[in-house]
Amino acid sequence: MKKISLWLNVALIVAVAVLYFLYFTGNKSGSNVAINEETGEQIDRSYSIAYVNMDTLYSKYDMFTDMRDAYMQKRDESQAELQMKMSNLEKQAMDFQDKYSKGLMTRAKAQMVQQELGQKEQELYATRDNLAMQLAEEEQVMNRQILNSILEYLKEYNKDHNYKYILSSTFGGQVLYTDSSLNITYEVLKGLNEKYAKEKEKN
Repeated sequence: MKKISLWLNVALIVAVAVLYFLYFTGNKSGSNVAINEETGEQIDRSYSIAYVNMDTLYSKYDMFTDMRDAYMQKRDESQAELQMKMSNLEKQAMDFQDKYSKGLMTRAKAQMVQQELGQKEQELYATRDNLAMQLAEEEQVMNRQILNSILEYLKEYNKDHNYKYILSSTFGGQVLYTDSSLNITYEVLKGLNEKYAKEKEKN
């Protein structure tokens, strides 16, 4: 009976020692798996490669949302101002046609007014083209700023994870298939938004 008790105690001690070892050291693959809080999927850390879905990242990144809203507001205000000037010019042109058809101004005056209206029209077209170019340039700069912010954050993020490659996945892009266990989008998104919130508080 004592021998059985002794062997049971030895077995229990060995089992506890094994559990203790596994709990505090863990195996490599187990320690490389984390849960993505947003999707509930596992992120497999055992690979040296991961990917980020840029469509999701852009649509849910607070910095992109703020910059896009500011850009769209400026674009809408500029276009509304331009439209108002064009409508005003149209009214001037109609008023001119009405007075001229009723013989309420001389030919010399009509020619002068016509030249002024033509010049205003050319100026408005030039303003419209310059506005389109300016808005296109601002949109390009905005997109570069967003991308640069993401790339800079990924450098910080990768200090803890040591990926060899972090790929960019977009709908219809060059990466046609991805294993969802390598998707770090929401983890990166969470970090980006936290960092951006802190920067907004400082400013």
